[in-house]
Amino acid sequence: MPNSELQRVNSFLSAFARRQAARTVDLPGGFAVYDDAFAHSRANNQVIIDTVSDSEAVPAIAEEALGHLPHRRISVLDDEVAMACAEPLIRAGYTHSTYLVMLHAGPLPAAGPAEEVDLDAIRIPLARRWQGLLPDVDDEVIRHLVERREARRRGADVVRFLGARTEEGEVASWADLYMDPATGTAQVEDLITSEAHLRRGYADAVLTAALRLAADKDCDTRFLIADATDWPRHWYERRGFSVIGHSHCFERG
Repeated sequence: MPNSELQRVNSFLSAFARRQAARTVDLPGGFAVYDDAFAHSRANNQVIIDTVSDSEAVPAIAEEALGHLPHRRISVLDDEVAMACAEPLIRAGYTHSTYLVMLHAGPLPAAGPAEEVDLDAIRIPLARRWQGLLPDVDDEVIRHLVERREARRRGADVVRFLGARTEEGEVASWADLYMDPATGTAQVEDLITSEAHLRRGYADAVLTAALRLAADKDCDTRFLIADATDWPRHWYERRGFSVIGHSHCFERG
């Protein structure tokens, strides 16, 4: 049932955030994660809210937890909790973004011609991609956004970086694959293709390889998170993914 699948996904996301963090602090209704080595990465330094008894208190809770940082990020995995928090957070100056939890429900494709790669293989194209997305930030921010990938190895029992190469050997498209075989859960994250290699099938190769690898580890709950307002959601739908729920992000600064 979608509801039980969504609960499994949310449990996985919450556990991943805790395991990846250099340190955590429990808060009313949730917890904060920190990693000073990647202070510019909002995903590595944020508040995650699981439940809420007093939604008006959430901005103050986040301020106390993140007050030493130039940014504020609050992730809320539960739709109902997010709706309760939205108004107080927006009044406090936060912007609200909605993301889709998409479950792979289609038939398993044949594995694509992608392979496991290490961070060295994708460091340069990944930095170039971030520079294109964030042209106004300095080199230290880009470095944190690239190097934080190493911290993700702590997040799940099995973590793989996958890439599809050009004939010249350059990694053209890549993604992370996080797996917890004990619960049968796998997440595909940050599927990215270099600008120079778009629309040539490299992303398909990475995605199909990830789905096959997850199935081989007996992960029947295979999911990803997609922006609700951006085009990739439709690309994923054509490849057998369907929406089973939403997650929410509130940001300021």
